[in-house]
Amino acid sequence: MTPENLTILDSPEEPTPKSSSKVKLVGLDLGTNTSFILAGSQNTDDYETSKLLPSVVGYVGDGIIQGILPNDDSMFFGDQAIENKLHLDLVWPIQDGIIGNAKASKDLVKHIRGLVDPKGESEIRAVIGVPANATPQARETLRAVMTGIFDKVLLIPEPFLAALGNRDDKRLGEKNYVDPVQNSLFVDIGAGTTDLCLVRGYFPKPDDQISFPMAGDSIDDLIERNIEQIYPDMRLTNLQIREIKEKHSYVGPSRRPIDEKVNVAGKSQTIEVADAVGDACNELLDLIFESVKKLIMRAPSDSVVQLLQNILITGGGSQIRGIDTELQKRLEEEGYEAPKVRTVGKEYKRFVGIGAIKAARAARENQWQILFK
Repeated sequence: MTPENLTILDSPEEPTPKSSSKVKLVGLDLGTNTSFILAGSQNTDDYETSKLLPSVVGYVGDGIIQGILPNDDSMFFGDQAIENKLHLDLVWPIQDGIIGNAKASKDLVKHIRGLVDPKGESEIRAVIGVPANATPQARETLRAVMTGIFDKVLLIPEPFLAALGNRDDKRLGEKNYVDPVQNSLFVDIGAGTTDLCLVRGYFPKPDDQISFPMAGDSIDDLIERNIEQIYPDMRLTNLQIREIKEKHSYVGPSRRPIDEKVNVAGKSQTIEVADAVGDACNELLDLIFESVKKLIMRAPSDSVVQLLQNILITGGGSQIRGIDTELQKRLEEEGYEAPKVRTVGKEYKRFVGIGAIKAARAARENQWQILFK
Protein backbone atom coordinates (compact mmCIF):
# COMPACT_ATOMS: atom_id res chain seq x y z
CA MET A 1 0.00 0.00 0.00
CA THR A 2 1.37 3.40 -0.94
CA PRO A 3 1.71 5.55 2.19
CA GLU A 4 -0.89 8.28 2.43
CA ASN A 5 1.73 10.87 3.30
CA LEU A 6 3.89 10.14 0.27
CA THR A 7 3.33 11.68 -3.13
CA ILE A 8 3.99 9.45 -6.13
CA LEU A 9 4.12 11.25 -9.45
CA ASP A 10 2.79 9.13 -12.29
CA SER A 11 4.22 9.67 -15.74
CA PRO A 12 2.56 8.80 -19.04
CA GLU A 13 5.75 7.12 -20.21
CA GLU A 14 8.04 5.19 -17.88
CA PRO A 15 11.72 5.81 -18.69
CA THR A 16 13.64 2.73 -19.74
CA PRO A 17 15.32 1.48 -16.55
CA LYS A 18 19.00 0.73 -16.44
CA SER A 19 20.02 -2.85 -15.76
CA SER A 20 19.72 -3.95 -12.14
CA SER A 21 23.51 -4.14 -11.89
CA LYS A 22 23.57 -0.39 -12.51
CA VAL A 23 20.91 0.46 -9.94
CA LYS A 24 22.22 1.67 -6.58
CA LEU A 25 20.04 2.12 -3.53
CA VAL A 26 20.77 4.90 -1.05
CA GLY A 27 19.54 5.36 2.49
CA LEU A 28 20.00 9.03 3.35
CA ASP A 29 19.59 10.81 6.67
CA LEU A 30 20.04 14.44 5.66
CA GLY A 31 20.54 15.95 9.09
CA THR A 32 20.84 19.52 10.30
CA ASN A 33 24.34 18.92 11.68
CA THR A 34 25.33 15.48 10.41
CA SER A 35 24.22 13.38 7.46
CA PHE A 36 24.57 9.62 7.13
CA ILE A 37 24.80 7.88 3.77
CA LEU A 38 24.41 4.14 3.29
CA ALA A 39 24.42 2.72 -0.23
CA GLY A 40 24.63 -0.57 -2.07
CA SER A 41 23.66 -2.25 -5.31
CA GLN A 42 20.06 -3.28 -5.85
CA ASN A 43 20.83 -6.98 -6.22
CA THR A 44 22.93 -7.42 -3.08
CA ASP A 45 22.58 -6.95 0.66
CA ASP A 46 26.10 -5.57 0.97
CA TYR A 47 26.95 -1.90 1.54
CA GLU A 48 29.40 -0.17 -0.77
CA THR A 49 29.25 3.24 0.92
CA SER A 50 28.82 4.03 4.61
CA LYS A 51 29.71 7.53 5.67
CA LEU A 52 28.91 10.10 8.35
CA LEU A 53 29.32 13.61 6.97
CA PRO A 54 28.91 17.00 8.67
CA SER A 55 26.10 18.72 6.72
CA VAL A 56 28.15 21.75 5.76
CA VAL A 57 29.39 23.31 2.54
CA GLY A 58 32.37 25.66 2.45
CA TYR A 59 32.64 28.22 -0.34
CA VAL A 60 35.89 29.95 -1.20
CA GLY A 61 35.63 33.72 -1.08
CA ASP A 62 37.32 36.20 -3.38
CA GLY A 63 40.98 36.96 -2.91
CA ILE A 64 42.33 33.58 -1.74
CA ILE A 65 45.77 33.08 -3.26
CA GLN A 66 46.88 29.80 -4.79
CA GLY A 67 48.27 27.11 -2.52
CA ILE A 68 46.25 28.05 0.57
CA LEU A 69 43.49 25.48 0.12
CA PRO A 70 43.82 21.81 -0.91
CA ASN A 71 43.97 21.46 -4.70
CA ASP A 72 42.83 25.10 -4.91
CA ASP A 73 39.24 23.79 -4.94
CA SER A 74 36.42 26.30 -4.86
CA MET A 75 34.07 24.22 -2.71
CA PHE A 76 34.55 21.90 0.27
CA PHE A 77 32.26 19.57 2.19
CA GLY A 78 31.93 18.06 5.64
CA ASP A 79 35.08 17.64 7.72
CA GLN A 80 37.28 19.18 5.04
CA ALA A 81 35.15 22.31 5.04
CA ILE A 82 35.41 22.56 8.82
CA GLU A 83 39.18 21.98 8.74
CA ASN A 84 39.57 24.91 6.33
CA LYS A 85 36.91 27.17 7.86
CA LEU A 86 39.34 30.07 8.33
CA HIS A 87 39.40 30.57 4.57
CA LEU A 88 35.82 29.58 3.70
CA ASP A 89 32.28 30.82 4.01
CA LEU A 90 30.54 27.91 5.76
CA VAL A 91 26.88 27.22 4.99
CA TRP A 92 24.80 24.66 6.89
CA PRO A 93 22.00 24.18 4.35
CA ILE A 94 19.63 22.04 6.44
CA GLN A 95 17.66 24.01 9.02
CA ASP A 96 15.23 22.44 11.50
CA GLY A 97 15.55 19.19 9.58
CA ILE A 98 14.41 20.62 6.24
CA ILE A 99 15.99 22.47 3.32
CA GLY A 100 17.00 25.96 4.40
CA ASN A 101 19.38 26.89 1.57
CA ALA A 102 18.44 25.25 -1.74
CA LYS A 103 21.71 25.99 -3.58
CA ALA A 104 23.98 24.73 -0.81
CA SER A 105 21.70 21.71 -0.31
CA LYS A 106 21.97 20.84 -3.98
CA ASP A 107 25.76 21.19 -3.86
CA LEU A 108 25.86 18.91 -0.80
CA VAL A 109 23.63 16.27 -2.42
CA LYS A 110 25.73 16.35 -5.61
CA HIS A 111 28.74 15.63 -3.43
CA ILE A 112 26.86 12.73 -1.82
CA ARG A 113 25.96 11.41 -5.28
CA GLY A 114 29.66 11.47 -6.14
CA LEU A 115 30.50 9.44 -3.04
CA VAL A 116 27.93 6.81 -3.97
CA ASP A 117 28.53 6.68 -7.72
CA PRO A 118 31.89 8.31 -8.60
CA LYS A 119 31.68 7.38 -12.29
CA GLY A 120 28.08 8.57 -12.69
CA GLU A 121 27.04 5.34 -14.39
CA SER A 122 24.26 4.12 -12.10
CA GLU A 123 20.59 4.80 -11.62
CA ILE A 124 20.34 6.12 -8.07
CA ARG A 125 17.25 5.46 -5.98
CA ALA A 126 17.24 7.14 -2.59
CA VAL A 127 15.02 6.74 0.46
CA ILE A 128 15.33 9.98 2.40
CA GLY A 129 14.22 10.62 5.94
CA VAL A 130 12.06 13.67 6.59
CA PRO A 131 10.89 15.18 9.90
CA ALA A 132 7.58 13.92 11.23
CA ASN A 133 4.72 16.02 9.83
CA ALA A 134 7.00 17.83 7.37
CA THR A 135 4.81 20.21 5.38
CA PRO A 136 3.95 19.52 1.73
CA GLN A 137 6.03 22.58 0.81
CA ALA A 138 9.04 21.20 2.68
CA ARG A 139 8.68 17.91 0.83
CA GLU A 140 8.40 19.62 -2.55
CA THR A 141 11.49 21.71 -1.81
CA LEU A 142 13.40 18.54 -0.93
CA ARG A 143 12.27 16.85 -4.13
CA ALA A 144 13.30 19.88 -6.15
CA VAL A 145 16.79 19.75 -4.64
CA MET A 146 17.09 16.05 -5.51
CA THR A 147 15.94 16.52 -9.11
CA GLY A 148 18.77 16.02 -11.57
CA ILE A 149 20.90 14.28 -8.92
CA PHE A 150 18.92 11.18 -7.93
CA ASP A 151 16.68 9.32 -10.38
CA LYS A 152 13.96 8.15 -7.98
CA VAL A 153 13.17 8.98 -4.37
CA LEU A 154 10.92 7.91 -1.55
CA LEU A 155 10.35 10.23 1.42
CA ILE A 156 9.59 8.54 4.74
CA PRO A 157 9.30 10.03 8.27
CA GLU A 158 12.56 9.76 10.19
CA PRO A 159 11.17 8.16 13.39
CA PHE A 160 9.74 5.27 11.35
CA LEU A 161 13.10 4.78 9.64
CA ALA A 162 14.85 4.92 13.02
CA ALA A 163 12.58 2.11 14.25
CA LEU A 164 13.28 0.09 11.12
CA GLY A 165 17.00 0.69 11.49
CA ASN A 166 16.91 -0.26 15.16
CA ARG A 167 15.13 -3.53 14.38
CA ASP A 168 17.28 -6.64 14.74
CA ASP A 169 16.05 -8.71 11.80
CA LYS A 170 17.92 -11.80 13.01
CA ARG A 171 15.87 -11.88 16.24
CA LEU A 172 12.40 -11.54 14.73
CA GLY A 173 11.62 -15.20 15.37
CA GLU A 174 12.62 -15.09 19.04
CA LYS A 175 9.73 -15.42 21.48
CA ASN A 176 10.83 -12.64 23.83
CA TYR A 177 12.14 -10.19 21.25
CA VAL A 178 10.27 -6.87 21.29
CA ASP A 179 10.07 -5.67 17.70
CA PRO A 180 10.35 -1.85 17.60
CA VAL A 181 8.49 -1.75 14.28
CA GLN A 182 5.46 -3.66 15.54
CA ASN A 183 4.25 -1.36 18.33
CA SER A 184 6.50 1.35 19.72
CA LEU A 185 6.75 5.06 20.35
CA PHE A 186 9.91 6.65 18.98
CA VAL A 187 11.27 10.00 20.16
CA ASP A 188 13.87 11.32 17.72
CA ILE A 189 15.73 14.35 19.12
CA GLY A 190 17.73 15.89 16.31
CA ALA A 191 19.48 19.21 15.94
CA GLY A 192 16.60 21.17 14.41
CA THR A 193 13.46 19.28 15.42
CA THR A 194 12.20 16.71 17.89
CA ASP A 195 9.99 14.14 16.16
CA LEU A 196 7.73 11.64 17.90
CA CYS A 197 6.02 8.81 16.12
CA LEU A 198 3.78 5.85 16.83
CA VAL A 199 5.29 2.94 14.90
CA ARG A 200 2.81 0.12 14.28
CA GLY A 201 4.14 -1.88 11.36
CA TYR A 202 3.11 0.49 8.55
CA PHE A 203 4.13 3.91 7.32
CA PRO A 204 2.81 6.39 9.89
CA LYS A 205 -0.09 8.71 9.15
CA PRO A 206 -0.08 12.40 10.19
CA ASP A 207 -2.02 11.65 13.39
CA ASP A 208 0.67 9.16 14.39
CA GLN A 209 3.29 11.90 14.52
CA ILE A 210 4.17 15.03 16.46
CA SER A 211 7.04 17.34 15.59
CA PHE A 212 8.22 20.57 17.19
CA PRO A 213 11.17 22.86 16.44
CA MET A 214 12.91 22.55 19.77
CA ALA A 215 15.89 20.23 19.77
CA GLY A 216 19.69 20.33 19.99
CA ASP A 217 20.16 23.75 18.41
CA SER A 218 17.46 25.24 20.64
CA ILE A 219 19.22 23.85 23.70
CA ASP A 220 22.41 25.56 22.49
CA ASP A 221 20.54 28.88 22.32
CA LEU A 222 19.04 28.43 25.78
CA ILE A 223 22.39 27.48 27.33
CA GLU A 224 23.99 30.54 25.75
CA ARG A 225 21.22 32.77 27.09
CA ASN A 226 21.44 31.23 30.55
CA ILE A 227 25.21 31.65 30.72
CA GLU A 228 24.98 35.27 29.59
CA GLN A 229 22.56 35.98 32.45
CA ILE A 230 25.12 34.69 34.94
CA TYR A 231 28.20 36.04 33.14
CA PRO A 232 26.95 39.07 31.19
CA ASP A 233 30.38 40.08 29.89
CA MET A 234 31.21 36.65 28.51
CA ARG A 235 30.70 35.89 24.84
CA LEU A 236 31.22 32.23 24.01
CA THR A 237 31.25 30.95 20.44
CA ASN A 238 28.63 28.56 19.11
CA LEU A 239 31.27 25.81 19.09
CA GLN A 240 32.10 26.40 22.77
CA ILE A 241 28.41 26.28 23.72
CA ARG A 242 27.93 23.04 21.80
CA GLU A 243 30.98 21.49 23.47
CA ILE A 244 29.57 22.42 26.90
CA LYS A 245 26.23 20.85 26.00
CA GLU A 246 27.73 17.64 24.65
CA LYS A 247 30.00 17.29 27.67
CA HIS A 248 27.55 18.14 30.46
CA SER A 249 23.94 17.83 29.24
CA TYR A 250 21.50 16.24 31.71
CA VAL A 251 17.89 16.32 32.87
CA GLY A 252 16.38 16.04 36.32
CA PRO A 253 17.47 17.76 39.55
CA SER A 254 20.38 20.18 39.50
CA ARG A 255 23.80 18.54 39.35
CA ARG A 256 25.72 21.47 40.79
CA PRO A 257 28.56 22.03 40.74
CA ILE A 258 29.70 21.58 37.13
CA ASP A 259 32.75 23.74 36.51
CA GLU A 260 33.93 24.26 32.94
CA LYS A 261 37.16 25.90 31.87
CA VAL A 262 36.73 28.13 28.82
CA ASN A 263 39.07 30.36 26.85
CA VAL A 264 37.73 33.83 26.06
CA ALA A 265 39.87 36.28 24.09
CA GLY A 266 42.97 34.27 24.94
CA LYS A 267 42.25 34.17 28.68
CA SER A 268 41.30 31.01 30.59
CA GLN A 269 38.29 31.25 32.91
CA THR A 270 36.28 28.75 34.94
CA ILE A 271 32.50 29.07 34.89
CA GLU A 272 29.69 27.17 36.63
CA VAL A 273 27.31 25.72 34.03
CA ALA A 274 25.16 23.15 35.86
CA ASP A 275 21.92 25.14 36.04
CA ALA A 276 22.44 26.79 32.65
CA VAL A 277 22.65 23.36 31.01
CA GLY A 278 20.10 21.57 33.20
CA ASP A 279 17.39 24.22 32.84
CA ALA A 280 17.73 24.15 29.03
CA CYS A 281 17.57 20.35 28.81
CA ASN A 282 14.64 20.11 31.24
CA GLU A 283 12.68 22.56 29.08
CA LEU A 284 13.04 20.11 26.19
CA LEU A 285 12.03 17.20 28.42
CA ASP A 286 8.84 19.05 29.42
CA LEU A 287 7.77 19.26 25.76
CA ILE A 288 8.68 15.64 25.09
CA PHE A 289 6.66 14.45 28.09
CA GLU A 290 3.52 16.30 27.01
CA SER A 291 3.90 15.06 23.42
CA VAL A 292 4.39 11.45 24.52
CA LYS A 293 1.15 11.64 26.51
CA LYS A 294 -0.71 12.99 23.47
CA LEU A 295 0.49 10.14 21.25
CA ILE A 296 -0.36 7.53 23.87
CA MET A 297 -3.92 8.87 23.90
CA ARG A 298 -4.09 8.49 20.10
CA ALA A 299 -3.06 4.81 20.22
CA PRO A 300 -5.78 2.12 20.32
CA SER A 301 -6.54 1.40 23.97
CA ASP A 302 -5.86 -2.32 23.62
CA SER A 303 -2.34 -1.60 22.32
CA VAL A 304 -1.21 0.81 25.04
CA VAL A 305 0.05 -1.78 27.55
CA GLN A 306 2.48 -3.17 24.97
CA LEU A 307 3.29 0.31 23.65
CA LEU A 308 4.36 1.50 27.10
CA GLN A 309 6.98 -1.26 27.14
CA ASN A 310 8.62 0.05 23.99
CA ILE A 311 9.31 3.79 24.20
CA LEU A 312 12.65 4.53 22.54
CA ILE A 313 14.70 7.71 22.35
CA THR A 314 17.07 8.29 19.45
CA GLY A 315 18.91 11.16 17.79
CA GLY A 316 21.62 13.32 19.30
CA GLY A 317 19.39 14.26 22.21
CA SER A 318 19.29 10.64 23.31
CA GLN A 319 22.77 11.26 24.73
CA ILE A 320 21.43 13.71 27.33
CA ARG A 321 22.18 12.09 30.67
CA GLY A 322 19.13 10.69 32.40
CA ILE A 323 16.65 11.49 29.64
CA ASP A 324 15.33 7.91 29.52
CA THR A 325 15.05 7.43 33.29
CA GLU A 326 13.52 10.88 33.88
CA LEU A 327 10.91 10.42 31.15
CA GLN A 328 10.05 7.00 32.55
CA LYS A 329 9.80 8.46 36.05
CA ARG A 330 7.40 11.18 34.87
CA LEU A 331 5.20 8.62 33.12
CA GLU A 332 5.11 6.49 36.27
CA GLU A 333 4.19 9.52 38.39
CA GLU A 334 1.42 10.31 35.89
CA GLY A 335 -0.07 6.90 36.57
CA TYR A 336 0.93 4.93 33.48
CA GLU A 337 1.41 1.26 34.23
CA ALA A 338 5.01 -0.02 34.19
CA PRO A 339 6.37 2.13 31.32
CA LYS A 340 9.77 1.24 29.92
CA VAL A 341 11.85 3.95 28.27
CA ARG A 342 15.28 3.36 26.81
CA THR A 343 17.74 5.00 24.45
CA VAL A 344 18.95 3.30 21.29
CA GLY A 345 22.63 3.68 22.24
CA LYS A 346 25.74 5.22 20.73
CA GLU A 347 24.94 4.21 17.15
CA TYR A 348 21.96 6.59 16.98
CA LYS A 349 23.45 8.54 14.05
CA ARG A 350 23.18 5.51 11.78
CA PHE A 351 19.71 4.13 12.46
CA VAL A 352 17.73 6.41 10.11
CA GLY A 353 20.11 5.60 7.26
CA ILE A 354 19.99 1.87 8.02
CA GLY A 355 16.20 1.99 8.10
CA ALA A 356 16.15 3.99 4.87
CA ILE A 357 18.14 1.43 2.89
CA LYS A 358 16.00 -1.37 4.35
CA ALA A 359 12.95 0.52 3.08
CA ALA A 360 14.64 1.00 -0.30
CA ARG A 361 15.21 -2.72 -0.65
CA ALA A 362 11.61 -3.46 0.34
CA ALA A 363 9.95 -0.75 -1.80
CA ARG A 364 7.73 -1.76 -4.69
CA GLU A 365 8.28 -0.22 -8.10
CA ASN A 366 5.10 1.89 -7.90
CA GLN A 367 6.21 3.49 -4.62
CA TRP A 368 9.22 5.22 -6.14
CA GLN A 369 8.74 8.78 -7.29
CA ILE A 370 10.50 9.53 -10.55
CA LEU A 371 12.36 12.83 -10.65
CA PHE A 372 12.30 14.47 -14.08
CA LYS A 373 15.06 16.89 -14.99
